[in-house]
Amino acid sequence: MRDARATLEVPESRDEHRPGARDARQPARYYRPELDVLRFIAFMFVFMTHRTDLAPIDQAQHPWLHAFAQIGVYGVPVFFLLSAFLITELLERERDASGGIDVRAFYVRRILRIWPLYFLVFFGLVLLNRVLPGAGADSPAKWLSFMLFAGNWYITLNGWIEYPVNPMWSLSVEEQFYIVIPCLAMLGRRALVAVNLAVLAVSYAVIVHYARGFTPTSGFSGQWTNSFVHFQFFAGGMLLALVLRGRQPNWDIATRCAVLALAVAAWLVASAVFGIKADVPRSTVPESLAGWPLVLAGAALMLVGVLGMPRRFLPAPLIYLGRISYGLYLTHIFFFWLVYDKFKPELTRACDAVGLGAWRDTIGTLLAFAGTVLLASLLYRTVEMPFLRLKRRFTFVPSRD
Repeated sequence: MRDARATLEVPESRDEHRPGARDARQPARYYRPELDVLRFIAFMFVFMTHRTDLAPIDQAQHPWLHAFAQIGVYGVPVFFLLSAFLITELLERERDASGGIDVRAFYVRRILRIWPLYFLVFFGLVLLNRVLPGAGADSPAKWLSFMLFAGNWYITLNGWIEYPVNPMWSLSVEEQFYIVIPCLAMLGRRALVAVNLAVLAVSYAVIVHYARGFTPTSGFSGQWTNSFVHFQFFAGGMLLALVLRGRQPNWDIATRCAVLALAVAAWLVASAVFGIKADVPRSTVPESLAGWPLVLAGAALMLVGVLGMPRRFLPAPLIYLGRISYGLYLTHIFFFWLVYDKFKPELTRACDAVGLGAWRDTIGTLLAFAGTVLLASLLYRTVEMPFLRLKRRFTFVPSRD
């Protein structure tokens, strides 16, 4: 029987360090371009499902396309799991090199990475709301909740708000996770494993509570935006990082494709069979306890399926799109809203005028994607990059974030 360890390799030794600004040994650079590609894949899942919010796919005519659009919501758990995996890996490398974790530097890094673009987009939409009603949050209560990164709880208790703002709920969940992760990482591996197993237990206890009929607001379950439901993906990412300990699969491309296909299959079963939905979940307790682990397993399989993939299989444009995926995520739904809501009559007339009325929704999707990429690229260069350069001053494990 082949040694299972032969399928894993360590790309960079934790014992290779170079001098750093802290007068302590600094870990070797940790950057995995394949994880940028995974970010873009996760974004495309989300992009696909948000397109159907305003331009639905006929389930009778296109059953498989409709089914794939339904699982697009699971791109968000991939973002959560990947974030937890990377941060845990980097914090572990920092602790191995220096003997500790600089909590203050961690918070500074997260602030510089998340806050500038988040607040620019959020308040940009607030201002735009004066010209295009419905573009941004329209009340002080919403402004305050999203400013304090509690926007997901506002939605959980009140229902969805203005469409272009809705995706920002996930940033609130991430920031809540960031509050505690450096403190958890200082506990040590065994304690960290125990804590994450406890987090998984709490997540599924909350899921069972919803499955038994808990609904905080009429017509909206709030399950999808509940932090405790999604903490399972952060726990999964942290546990995966602790298990791999810097190693990565060295599978061939056929095996990786099979793993990714298995991830998608798990998601299709979770959605179509067990009813794990974002807006109107109707799963029973047994269905929830079967379906949510499939969502978690699919996200983990997505990560291990691409982790360690050779650079020759990674198209440079996809790596770049993964780097700007934060901007893509924050802005794409605004373009969908413009195309399919505010300017839908104009789009329809233009397509009919050139005989492309049947392709209206496809053309609208292409326009939304192009606008999103252009704006995200501009924001990456003008807003994100300056703060990323500043962030490096507080970085002890060189990486590309």
